[in-house]
Amino acid sequence: MKPQIFKEKVRVNKNDIDFNGHVNNLKYLEWMINAAVKHSESLGFTPDTYKKMGSTWFVKSHHIEYKHPAFLGDELIIKTWIDEVGKITSKRKYEIYKNDILLAYGETEWVFVDIKTHRPKKIPKDLIEKYFVL
Repeated sequence: MKPQIFKEKVRVNKNDIDFNGHVNNLKYLEWMINAAVKHSESLGFTPDTYKKMGSTWFVKSHHIEYKHPAFLGDELIIKTWIDEVGKITSKRKYEIYKNDILLAYGETEWVFVDIKTHRPKKIPKDLIEKYFVL
């Protein structure tokens, strides 16, 4: 199965800049999480969908590696996709580019959980299949 890659453009604004004059490290994480949510929504998995399923996703871990800085006014492309799926977890990858130059890449491990108990639960097969080109 080949993962569906979601792409989103963002423009760096003044609120994204830190005291060093480049994009704040936390902003990259925010962009990644926002891209993950938008990717899910584009496939029909909105917060309401998950609520009806009685399930949601919790973050287990984040990893980000920064290669080059981004600056005010830069137009960036954020790419994200599901890389691995286990019984109760999935790994999502991210890449952030400016003019085909990789600025940062990352990975988040997500755990599928029951909304009421906050306990892990098995990821439904039909949910997994939506994220891949069969």
